[in-house]
Amino acid sequence: MLRIITQQADVRAELQRICDRTHDEQVLHKEATVREVLQAVKRQGDKALLHYTAEFDKQTLKAEELRVTGSELDAAYQQVSKELLGAVRLACRQIEAFHRQRVPKSWVHFGDDEIVLGKRYTPVDRAGLYVPGGRAAYPSTVLMNAIPARVAAVPHIVMVTPPGPGGAINPAVLVAAQEAGVQEIYRIGGAQAIAALAYGTETIPKVNVITGPGNIYVTLAKKLVYGTVGIDSLAGPSEVLVIADETANPVHVAADLLAQAEHDPMAAAILLTTDAALAKNVQLALERQLVDHPRRIDTEKAIAHYGLIVLVESLEAAAELSNEFAPEHLELEVKDPWALLPQIRHAGAIFLGYSTPEAVGDYLAGPNHTLPTSGAARYASALGVETFLKHSSIIQYSQTALQNVAGAIDVLATAEGLPSHADSVRRRVQQEE
Repeated sequence: MLRIITQQADVRAELQRICDRTHDEQVLHKEATVREVLQAVKRQGDKALLHYTAEFDKQTLKAEELRVTGSELDAAYQQVSKELLGAVRLACRQIEAFHRQRVPKSWVHFGDDEIVLGKRYTPVDRAGLYVPGGRAAYPSTVLMNAIPARVAAVPHIVMVTPPGPGGAINPAVLVAAQEAGVQEIYRIGGAQAIAALAYGTETIPKVNVITGPGNIYVTLAKKLVYGTVGIDSLAGPSEVLVIADETANPVHVAADLLAQAEHDPMAAAILLTTDAALAKNVQLALERQLVDHPRRIDTEKAIAHYGLIVLVESLEAAAELSNEFAPEHLELEVKDPWALLPQIRHAGAIFLGYSTPEAVGDYLAGPNHTLPTSGAARYASALGVETFLKHSSIIQYSQTALQNVAGAIDVLATAEGLPSHADSVRRRVQQEE
């Protein structure tokens, strides 16, 4: 049963508990295991990869079987329906169109005294994409990670994903990778896959940036290799927060909460509403929709532990609670969502109105569905083109310009006790004089 809370004293404590749900005592033990895996792959390469794939994924592979072959990719197209292929291609177009609007442009400014300043954006040489497996296949995750890398003009895009029975990979995932422009695919998952991307092995190339969500072991591995490579974020269990007033449809709100809860037993599904009748009707609608749910066990666990309905006095109060929680996904199912939007400061993605369920953003609206979780939306943003780019400053001074600032540089360098800094400018100025 989805709980309804009316006592405001309990609300903030419950929201904080849900936000902190991944900070358990077992994380330190898991981190020690991940460190061991990382070091083993760093030292032993493919040998360690194959060992951990057998131990954790129960799949016995040879080094030459790690990479997905061209014939497997061709066969995948024969295994997916025309409808699914069409949907993947539509999503590709939508996602690419959105991300092309986000490509930053290099620029140069020519100032007085022949001073030239600018910024130059260039892609990383190699991007590594992690696509989770296990509970389900996620072709949408392939698209959301690969397309921004392609739009950023990354020349070499590598994907890793856990192998299924017999080493197989879901054909929809393979087709999505082909459509999105991935050049190499490897059947490897877990912390060992992150290690392979970060350090390189005899088979898998070292990359510069690793993106994509995974389980706690994958997340910890990304955290530990950061610095050796760049990462997009540390993804936690998924979450949705819905703000709804009396005009919302309770059946739709319940469906949206379940759409998040079915991801994982640790997914969070929260409703903040001003209407007591809506709260009760959502509770009842959710129970009815759970009856024949194909993923009922995991979904019920998520609802029981991390599901919540909160009655609030006003939409302003709901917005403030939402800002404190900083949800990954925020739905505004209210009469005038654009009026409420200015009060929202922290959210990974915001869905406005009754006809914009979070599933639209998950698949093909265009904005990325790899979003900050567990409160990280207070300071972080969605994965995007900029994740695969870095920028360099461009600076050129003429002799006149250097002479004009030489005195100030001398003073600053002397104050910092760096005489050669000052000298590198002074010698140039004196030589010209």
